[in-house]
Amino acid sequence: MRCTYLLQVVAVLCITADNSYGKSSSMGRYMASVFSDLTPDEMKSIKSFLMEQQQLNLVSSQNTYGKNTIFMMELNLPKKSKVLKFLDSNGKNKPLREAKVVIFFGNQPNPNITEFIVGPLPHPYYYRRIIPRGKKLISFESRPVINVEYEKIQKKLVEVTKDFNHILLEISGYSFYNCSKRCLAFTDIAPRGLRSGERRSWIILQRFVDGFFLHPIGFEILLNHRSLNPKEWTVEKLWYNGQYFDSVTELIQKYEKKELNIIPLTDFTEEDPYSTFMPRGDFKTNTNVHGPKICEPQGKRYKVLGNYVEYTGWSFAFRVRPSAGLQIFDIQYNDERVAYEVSIQEAIAFYSGVSPAAMQTKYIDSGWAMGTVHYELAKGIDCPEVATYLDLYNFYDTDEPMRYKNALCIFELPTGMPLRRHFDSTHDGGYNFYAGLENHVLVVRTTSTVYNYDYIWDFVFYQNGVIEVKVSATGYIHATFFTPDGLHYGSKVYSHVLGNLHTHLVNYKVDLDIAGAENSFETIDLKYENITNPWSPGDFIVQSRMDRQLRSSESAAAFRFGEQLPRYLMFMNPNKKNKWDHYRSYRIQYNSHAHSVLPRKWDAERGIAWSRYSLAVTRHKDWEQTSNSMYIQSDPWDPAINFENFIRNNEDIEN
Repeated sequence: MRCTYLLQVVAVLCITADNSYGKSSSMGRYMASVFSDLTPDEMKSIKSFLMEQQQLNLVSSQNTYGKNTIFMMELNLPKKSKVLKFLDSNGKNKPLREAKVVIFFGNQPNPNITEFIVGPLPHPYYYRRIIPRGKKLISFESRPVINVEYEKIQKKLVEVTKDFNHILLEISGYSFYNCSKRCLAFTDIAPRGLRSGERRSWIILQRFVDGFFLHPIGFEILLNHRSLNPKEWTVEKLWYNGQYFDSVTELIQKYEKKELNIIPLTDFTEEDPYSTFMPRGDFKTNTNVHGPKICEPQGKRYKVLGNYVEYTGWSFAFRVRPSAGLQIFDIQYNDERVAYEVSIQEAIAFYSGVSPAAMQTKYIDSGWAMGTVHYELAKGIDCPEVATYLDLYNFYDTDEPMRYKNALCIFELPTGMPLRRHFDSTHDGGYNFYAGLENHVLVVRTTSTVYNYDYIWDFVFYQNGVIEVKVSATGYIHATFFTPDGLHYGSKVYSHVLGNLHTHLVNYKVDLDIAGAENSFETIDLKYENITNPWSPGDFIVQSRMDRQLRSSESAAAFRFGEQLPRYLMFMNPNKKNKWDHYRSYRIQYNSHAHSVLPRKWDAERGIAWSRYSLAVTRHKDWEQTSNSMYIQSDPWDPAINFENFIRNNEDIEN
């Protein structure tokens, strides 16, 4: 899977290696600090300050459940107008540095999730509640599952499977109860229920081996874990190999009456589980020698100072948002801002199938903290050995800042394709000249291992002013137990394993500021015209001509999936022209075959209203900073953010 935007202008430049760190680079680093993620010391300071506030009644988040705990903290981005005032005044009037902190208030009659602004950093002394727009409260059931809850789910599965442990052993040779080496694992499914306020999760049982995602044993369990008292959790349904059961008792009775369609799993050896990454077989050519490597014969041609980067004509800042991941800010080309922000917003994967878990699976990955599951990058595999590696820090479902070593990399890459070239032939075996330019790019990369899937996120900067944004998906497929009718919803990938049909969709935010923030949106299509031939009367010329359309309102600039996108999507400054008298502009080139995942307004689709559109252009508002929310995964029916509200009022978007 690859979803790509190309933002284009035309420029030609020469590049020289310059490893000096001048005054402008130092100022760039200072400016970029307005976007920098919280430091470990700031996280500790915020935690200490909040723990001292007796009215919050906070306790450690570790080994406690249903209490008042700090769940997450991240940088609170200042309003764009304040940031631009700071950036465009040579570093004066720097906005206050603040954090957004999420607290789970479980230890009270009406548990809730509350978000706070805490500041100023690095030494906070105030906090204030964030009042959701429209005073819409965040339901407690919509919270992401935390580690302690997973531990309690594991204990509950040991408890509820004890009575049919013998069935599990007969089928798979693995179990939860009293296991040592041959233990079961589980995958929980979301959304957690069928309507707002529920917290019921389908759980797939799998053999706990390398790549356990590919080892479903055929059992799925519906667990109601809404109560904050795990003793009150109940099993509401079970499924095995196409059969549903209302209780463990019914399952056992069916087994004893030999009415259970048992399939012993004999297609597996512990010596070589089919799900490992170990290579199997041989290729036609030798692969046990090193392949090509990237080298930097005269050193690095880019600079990284904290969260500030310079490369050829480019400069930009970056951060990694806990819920969504990599964000690039204040993107400048030849000291002129092109975009204020280009960022990942959301990634979803919606599945189909016949098992209850398969048909229920609608993963919305910000709900799994997509921006915190980056982990260490393997040098030479995940990124070139010569890349610059940076650590990332998070405070998410923890008591202390978590360090992820070498979790972000930056490197220059030869594309193997010339940026431009021409061979001027004399057509008699000789040539007048040859000219060509090497094409190198700078790549900023992170990964997100969201359970089974590994997303590789790239922001690619070309020397000619192009930015390419792409994602590559790898890892393991999310698989379910194979039954014959499953072939309508996927492919058999092993003896008893179905690779389920699913659709990925990724949402990006692109906030272009072309020659200033007063931008407009224009589309260009090509139309055929049939005109009289001016130099041959009586004949006609058929040719293409440009058909320009200024999109003045949000509704006119929202393109639903299924509609044909105009050929050229142009963002321009109608008040600024270049020396050829054209409006200064950038183009979004949309190179994706993505499509919608559910019919409009159907059930959980409300939580991902952005997925209705291949492109939607909105008027900028500070309170419409993101199109996603980490709470939507557990409650997409009454979402904390509804993207449709961003464009429903159909505001003017000119200038």
